[in-house]
Order: sequence, then C-alpha cells, then structure tokens
Amino acid sequence: MAAPQRIVIENCSIATVDADDTEYADGHVVLAGNRIEAVGAGRAPGGLTDVVRRIDATGHLVTPGLVNTHHHFYQWITRGLATDHNLFDWLVALYPTWARIDEAMVYAAAQGSLAMMARGGVTCAMDHHYVYPRGSGDLSGAIIRAAQETGVRFTLARGSMDRSRKDGGLPPDFAVETLQGALAATEETVRRHHDASFDAMTQIAVAPCSPFSVSTELLRAGGELARRLGVRLHTHGSETVEEEKFCHELFGMGPTDYFESTGWLGEDVWMAHCVHMNDSDIAAFARTGTGVAHCPSSNARLAAGIARVPDLLAAGVPVGLGVDGTASNESGELHTELRNALLINRLGAHREAALTARQALRLATFGGARVLGRAAEIGSLEPGKLADLVLWNLGTLAHASIADPVTALVLGAAAPVTASFVNGRQIVADGRLLHVDEDVVARSTRAEAQRLARLAAQD
Repeated sequence: MAAPQRIVIENCSIATVDADDTEYADGHVVLAGNRIEAVGAGRAPGGLTDVVRRIDATGHLVTPGLVNTHHHFYQWITRGLATDHNLFDWLVALYPTWARIDEAMVYAAAQGSLAMMARGGVTCAMDHHYVYPRGSGDLSGAIIRAAQETGVRFTLARGSMDRSRKDGGLPPDFAVETLQGALAATEETVRRHHDASFDAMTQIAVAPCSPFSVSTELLRAGGELARRLGVRLHTHGSETVEEEKFCHELFGMGPTDYFESTGWLGEDVWMAHCVHMNDSDIAAFARTGTGVAHCPSSNARLAAGIARVPDLLAAGVPVGLGVDGTASNESGELHTELRNALLINRLGAHREAALTARQALRLATFGGARVLGRAAEIGSLEPGKLADLVLWNLGTLAHASIADPVTALVLGAAAPVTASFVNGRQIVADGRLLHVDEDVVARSTRAEAQRLARLAAQD
C-alpha cells in the first residue's frame, strides 16, 4: 500500500481537548491521510516523508472540529417566523407550513444549514428530521446527499411522528406517519445508509420526535428497533414546562420517568434540550449514561429556560452543543453556542462559576463526540484519531489583543476559519466552502423558501 500523504501544520497555538486539556502555545499537528499522526510543541519532527503541504499557521489556534449534536435542517427555509412565541405556540404556528415541504425544499435547506455550519468550524453535523409528509419524495436521501457534497461528517437522526391533532398532538394529520410506516422507513434508512466503521462519514440514529408528537408504542418500538440494528437513539426531552405538564397529564409522570419506562435511557441515547430537570432526573441520566444536546440560543429564543449544564457535567452526564433548527436559531452556526452556553449558564444558580471558556470548547468538541458515540474517533487532537480539525485566525482586529487564544475563540467575535479539515480533506479555505458554491446555495434556499411560503399561503 502507498504511504499516506502528509500535511504539516506549524507555528500555531493548539488546544487538543484531550483528557488532560493539553495545550501548546507554539506547536505542530501532522496529518497522515485521514488520521492525526502527531501533535506536539515546537516544529514538526524532521525527516517526514510524503509531505504534500506545509501550513504556516502563525496567529492561529488549532482545535478539534466543532461537533453539532442537534439540528433540524429543513427549518433553514422558515427562518424569521413566529419570533415572539413559546415552543408550543411556535410549533402550532409553523407545523402547517412545515407539512408542505418536499424533496427539493429539504435538499436546499440542508445545503444552507450545512454550509453555514461548515464555514463556521463544524466538521461533524447531525440532523434530526422528523417531518415526512406523504408524497414528499426521498427526504432522507436528499439530506445525506447534501452532507456528502459539503464534506462534513454526518449523523442523520431519522425522526418520525404518529400523534397528530386528531390524537391530541400538534402536527396536522397529513404530516405524520403510521406506526408501522415510520418503523419500516426508519429501518430501511438505517440499512441503506448507516456506516459503522471507525472513519464513517454517514451514520443513522433512530429518532421519534418528542413525547407530545409520537405514541408510546412508536417510542418503545423505535428504541427496540435501534438496539436491534445497533444504532443510537435520539429525541427531544424536558424542553419546556408545557411539555412536563403534558407528560404528567397524559402519562401520569414527568418526561424522564416516562422515557425510562419506555426504555429510552441509556449510553446509546441522547436527548435535546433537557432544560427542566430536577435532581432525580439528572441522577437518572448520570446513572444510565444518557447524553444531552444543549441548545442555549434556541432555549432563549423560545423562552424555554436555562438548562442545568453545570449540574449535568458535575454528575458526569455527557453533554454536547446543538444549533437546533434555524427557525429557532436564525444564525444557524455553532460558534455562537460556545459563547451563549457560557454566558447564559452564568445567569443561572452557579453564576460566574457555571462554565469556563475551556469547558465551553470541550462541550463543542469532545462533549459532542461523546454524545454522538464517536469519542474514540473525533473530538480531540490526538494521534490515531480522525483528522477533523479547524484553524481559527486570531490575528485579526477582533482577537489580536486577547492574550489567551481559547478565551479569544469562545468569548470573542466569531473567529475567521482559515482552514477546516474533515477526514484529512480540506472543506473550507479562508472562510469559504471548497466543494459547494455558497452563492448558488443562497439563491436556491431563497427560491425554495419563497415557494414554500406560497404553498402555505394557499391553505
């Protein structure tokens, strides 16, 4: 076999986010093929062969690529609507529009969502897609195709809903699937697209939408399906006080107890939001290894509340960061979530001791990798791990006077991305995508947003 080609990055600050939070004020990273070969202080070792590129990264901080653990790509084409609503009112306002999506819309929206994240340092993304209107086309295939074209590592959480308005849920009747239809389509998606290998670029999770949009039968059967197929489980949990009230009224227990009763706590499960959790809920997550996707901007946008992230971390719960759908986070990029996670949690009970800049960076990298079940492969800069990393330019006006590079990245303005690598392949150069035309994507998303608005207006 031919020797792997090497890329050498030198003269940079490095935050490895390894178990010891090792950092180098002036160091190097060597990529060999799709793996990290070396990370250390000073210049790269001499005598390296097959070096195809050397990058002088003076003025840059190198970190693991950011990992997004919760999103709804299709919402890219419904941004800026229902801006003063809480979650349930927001869903009621937008479900009739979302129920009109089709394959072309979903593909364009996925392109827009992925492009915004990738150009801002995300190297591993996920999409929780749960709206599958009848006759809308191959929505899962369209999303996966957009991720492959952008070049990011990707998890599709194949969602589903079977509790419509006639059953006491929120979605329109024609926007949901039957129990058996959802299970069959989910299994087909896993069998067609899931890659369990170490360097997989596409993985699938089983992801019924939420307690208030799926039946208990679908939730329980979805968990059994995921475990039979050997994939992870994802859903929304404990997002609002209204959800907690709904669970008590319908099931006679709170969300966490309900999830446990249906087999939905475990090391193979992660849940979005987890805002309204008491001490026993947190203990249950810690005991079972259930993960959390923390979405601070969306939680604030929908007035859901402040998640108890410091308490979750102290208990040992895996926690990553999520953009959430861009109908509740119009910027659509993950760097904002590092800053907002730190700032919003300092408004809570722990105040200035809630989170540090380095904890925020860990949430966005290793924490996210752990939540997605990929901590052995990505999330930190260590020899043998996959070559997913970002070069952040901290030499500009926005950051040059901040001495600590991690503080500059987390608390400063959004840092320019000089280069982003996924699986050893560069996908961003000087803030622009290399494999997708951003201007074409912008036009496409605008056109599909307008088409969707016209269709919704006909109702």
